[in-house]
Amino acid sequence: MKPANLLLCLTLALPAGAADATLSAKERADLVQYLKDARAEFVDSVSGLSDQQWRWKPTPERWSVGECAEHIVLSEEMLFAKAQEALHNPPDPDWEKKTAGKTEILLQVMAQRKGKAVAPEEIAPAGKMARAEIMSRYAKQRDATLKFVETTQIPLKKHIAPHPFPIFNPLNAYQWVLYIPLHNMRHDKQIAEVKATPGFPAE
Repeated sequence: MKPANLLLCLTLALPAGAADATLSAKERADLVQYLKDARAEFVDSVSGLSDQQWRWKPTPERWSVGECAEHIVLSEEMLFAKAQEALHNPPDPDWEKKTAGKTEILLQVMAQRKGKAVAPEEIAPAGKMARAEIMSRYAKQRDATLKFVETTQIPLKKHIAPHPFPIFNPLNAYQWVLYIPLHNMRHDKQIAEVKATPGFPAE
């Protein structure tokens, strides 16, 4: 069969107006780049800090650089687990309707730090995790997330899982993974704000 005829057959096999639930080449490439860029930004933002700089808090209720970093790694582990939870759920025939517009919302509000939210207790930093453990767990989980994105052939968008915030509820597995680097970038900005606060230790 000629390539043009094969493409026609594949197109006709989809119901009219149906969206493709698998990652497009651009979606995959963009997601990989987001993950790599967020990692580079994060590692650069915390490298070379003294213990005093790592632990310093602008005010008692605000997070230190170390607490931001702890939250980032706990969140990535949780978000990746939510993507896996979605994949364990059966494909949802109404996935397109239920998750419409959510990708755009994530892209618009997460990395830019628009809106405020209170971190769920399970991913709120306790300030007790050693820096070496945070960085080791971050590297291990980010490698696993990247490998998954680079290799998966699962139609991620057909599988959904609930989100506690109504604006995001529910998200499909692709959106749960996209959440990871955007959330990372959101808190990279928070780290930059801490470092730019008057009183941040010089060394």
